[in-house]
Amino acid sequence: MLNTLQTNAGYLEQVKRQRGDPQTQLEAMEQYLARSGLQVEDLDGLNIIHVTGTKGKGSTCAFTECILRSYGLKTGFFSSPHLVQVRERIRINGQPISPELFTKHFWRLYHRLEETKDSSCVSMPPYFRFLTLMAFHVFLQEKVDLAVVEVGIGGAYDCTNIIRKPVVCGVSSLGIDHTSLLGDTLEKIAWQKGGIFKQGVPAFTVLQPEGPLAVLRDRAQQISCPLYLCPPLEALEEGGPPLTLGLEGEHQRSNAALALQLARCWLQQQDHQGAGELKASRPSLLWQLPLAPTFQPTSHMQLGLRNTEWPGRTQVLRRGPLTWYLDGAHTSNSVQACVRWFRQALQGSQRLSAGPEVRVLLFNSTGDRDSAALLKLLQPCQFDYAVFCPNLTEVASTGSADQQNFTVTLDHVLLRCLEHQQHWNRLDEEQASPDLWSSPSLEPGGPASLLLAPRPPHSCASSLVFSCISHALQWISQGRDPVFQPPRPPRGLFAHPVAASGASVLQEAVAIHVLVTGSLHLVGGVLKLLEPSLSQ
Repeated sequence: MLNTLQTNAGYLEQVKRQRGDPQTQLEAMEQYLARSGLQVEDLDGLNIIHVTGTKGKGSTCAFTECILRSYGLKTGFFSSPHLVQVRERIRINGQPISPELFTKHFWRLYHRLEETKDSSCVSMPPYFRFLTLMAFHVFLQEKVDLAVVEVGIGGAYDCTNIIRKPVVCGVSSLGIDHTSLLGDTLEKIAWQKGGIFKQGVPAFTVLQPEGPLAVLRDRAQQISCPLYLCPPLEALEEGGPPLTLGLEGEHQRSNAALALQLARCWLQQQDHQGAGELKASRPSLLWQLPLAPTFQPTSHMQLGLRNTEWPGRTQVLRRGPLTWYLDGAHTSNSVQACVRWFRQALQGSQRLSAGPEVRVLLFNSTGDRDSAALLKLLQPCQFDYAVFCPNLTEVASTGSADQQNFTVTLDHVLLRCLEHQQHWNRLDEEQASPDLWSSPSLEPGGPASLLLAPRPPHSCASSLVFSCISHALQWISQGRDPVFQPPRPPRGLFAHPVAASGASVLQEAVAIHVLVTGSLHLVGGVLKLLEPSLSQ
């Protein structure tokens, strides 16, 4: 029933063409809230921390929630998208709510909206709005001490922005994403993100390029919102122990610095003891923005940062000869950060024995993102194989309702994968003549076959396209992952010469390093297969 609320792709296109007044979207959300039995004022009691940004907003929320939970507070956390199960989006004390609690609140809200419909309104909100409403109901019913709420897309017109009185707001790193909805420049995107600022409510941001930072500053001044710039994590570490983060990657330090400011500000606003001792520091006005205070992180803060888990973001799974590097990076800046993290991780990995090591890229990209630009950024990793597949765990996705997407067709996603492969091959073979490309065709054997464009024989890295994640993982792992042991592959699945020759290379390698990136949904599908416990 929840999946029937997914917005069909044709409808999305129609909305983009019409581009009606986005303000009416927020008003519609308020009407849904009222029909569900709540008023906007009821949300004030949730003591909300509201976070937006392009990159790292989920990680920032995860750090913030874990820090405050380490103080013994009961936390609510609403995030998106989910990786394996939809329940991940609504968390109490860091854990996805139980299937029983999810079911109870789903039907209560669904029936309430059905009962209150009339001829002038659509009875059901779309998927993301429904889950946002449901999160508010769950948090109020469960009497959380605070709720960390991650913005869906943008800020100003995001449906979470019916929140009128958050305790504190945060803006993580900005980048180019969702351009058809938010605009095609960092300044336009910054304007949208600054839309969550509220009069008199403190807000914090990390260092941004000068243009978008000026937009955030102006937006804050217009709204009378006190906006502060976070000092780097090094400034908080001075005179104390270096902080250990539960999330890998240099870019997570910026998210942690923002999370510390959000958590400390929340504790102060709530008159909570133990917000951390301020250090003596001169106020700085960098680009006319006051610098947030530097302080000594408390033991609770240190523990929260260390214990933070946020699957699918700079996550490493070591399994026998296979090491899986999972990161849902899907913008140019986040892919650059992912590449830095992956290359550092490879340098730090110990060679267990002499012998060939293989690097494999597993990639997909969706929506209006420029996959050619993302793939170009991944080239310095020097992959031996590039593998492309849609975000489908199986070709027939029965029993995987949490990962069904009704807004695209199988044909569409497979053609998209072939485009990724062609981009990769062109990048790989800058000098290749255009006539090397003939039209791709399905091999005999139906949907279980490999979909492959022909490959120039003299090229340096081989690329393959599979029809689902399961088939891609079967080929990459060659039965050598002790947890992922699928049934025997369909006959003819690996009959293609590149797949056959690659299989023997993968079977003989002493180490196989697999980077999975380009889409959080792809990472979620891979995690579902590699970590079956996540589906329990």
